[in-house]
Amino acid sequence: MATESTLRFGAQTDEVTSLLRIVNMVRNGEATTRPEIGRVTGLGRGVVTQRVEQAIEMGFLEDGEFGPSSGGRAPRTLHFRAEQARIIVCALGALHIRVGLAALEGDIIDEAHQDWDIARGPAETLDAVMALIDELLERNPDAPVWAVTVGIPGPVDFDSGRPVAPPIMPGWNGFDVRRRFEQRFDAPVWVDNDVNLLALSERARRNDEHVDLIYCKVGSGIGAGLLSQGRIHRGANGAAGDIGHVRVRDSEAPCRCGKLGCLEAVAGGWALVREAEQAIAEGATGYLARAAAAGERPTPERIARAAEDGDALAISLVQRSARVVGESIAALVNMFNPGVIVIGGAVAAAGELFLAEVRQRVYELSLPLATRDLSIVNSVDDEREPLRGGAELAREQLFDVTFPRWFADGRPSVTGVRAAS
Repeated sequence: MATESTLRFGAQTDEVTSLLRIVNMVRNGEATTRPEIGRVTGLGRGVVTQRVEQAIEMGFLEDGEFGPSSGGRAPRTLHFRAEQARIIVCALGALHIRVGLAALEGDIIDEAHQDWDIARGPAETLDAVMALIDELLERNPDAPVWAVTVGIPGPVDFDSGRPVAPPIMPGWNGFDVRRRFEQRFDAPVWVDNDVNLLALSERARRNDEHVDLIYCKVGSGIGAGLLSQGRIHRGANGAAGDIGHVRVRDSEAPCRCGKLGCLEAVAGGWALVREAEQAIAEGATGYLARAAAAGERPTPERIARAAEDGDALAISLVQRSARVVGESIAALVNMFNPGVIVIGGAVAAAGELFLAEVRQRVYELSLPLATRDLSIVNSVDDEREPLRGGAELAREQLFDVTFPRWFADGRPSVTGVRAAS
């Protein structure tokens, strides 16, 4: 809770700016003692002492142990109080829901998972999400919620938090996803495309705030998250990176979006399942055929695992997908010139088999200058990736974007974060 002196302080621009900077310097580890803060900021000793005491009074910082001495009295270190609040992250996929609880420094404290069909619509889906959140909060009741992030498998208008014509999410177009979370937690809510969360997770894992990176997810559907100098490029309508619905040359395969010849309809996981079932019906043999005979339908995950284990049908499906995906990524490379491409998702879990085909097509079809320093790698294939990315999005929005709007109140609220929007 902010004191009257804190609120009066909030109106003084120069002092506000220096206080915000000090809190963020400690939070990021740029400076962790009062003398270090003075050296980095150029502020006098008395001013630093005053700002630090105000930050401690407001609950953002706390004193820690004594640091190493440089000849005089050992300085006391400062810590950002990351444990004082929680971030809720909801990662919605085509066929699952994953919910996590994170501390303010981004570490995932607890999580829950449920199989789910996103096509069941927003009302049922958010009921299921809230039930999972309740489970987490019952197990972790010790801190308030300061932010919520929601990742969905489709384009999003980031400013409004509403899905925009998502091809595999009937009933979600224009739905106000944020509202229910805001009403429940009185905390700011950010909604984004699920692949953008994966890209932000990669940025955090690499500890590179200025990376030029493409994260390409090849799962049931196909999408890409674009980082330019460490910042997500979402486009004018949230459709940037939606490569799953670009046209594949000479293809007339019907897509779930209603068009013909989309990349997803040729190379996405659901398209591979369709092709596998057709091949099995026509007499294909091998692991996938035996599994189908035992009642286990092909899935993108099973196809990827079968390809790794040498199943001929699965290998042919995965390699074909990788070649076509590589062609689309090559177009992005020529336009975007990233330093890193990360390949993830259920189909890409086939590992080097998939990655080798993508690399070959990208290097064949891209400009030599655009690929001179390019690295193409597999993702870490960790189910917590979207949760970490959602926590990273919340931290970026809370402390890099909206901090000046709400810090005098001591905690973010819906009205506080939107005040200057």
